[in-house]
Amino acid sequence: MIGRNEGDPYENLANAIVAQAADDYLTALRKLKRHPGNKAAMTDAMELEHFFHSGWYGVLTHVDPDYLIRKLREKVAS
Repeated sequence: MIGRNEGDPYENLANAIVAQAADDYLTALRKLKRHPGNKAAMTDAMELEHFFHSGWYGVLTHVDPDYLIRKLREKVAS
């Protein structure tokens, strides 16, 4: 239904940004698992880790960045 209120739109946007970054990080980690020498994937992973530790990330969410990174790495390792 158009116009249906599903929470704070700003919170939804913040959650979507963090979720997309997490998905992108998983993609980079999976590429690195298959091809450890993939420089583009390494750059992506490093840039995303930098984002997770940035002030901007802290504005978007209160999820501990080290916890998130650890959980995403565990997901790829399993």
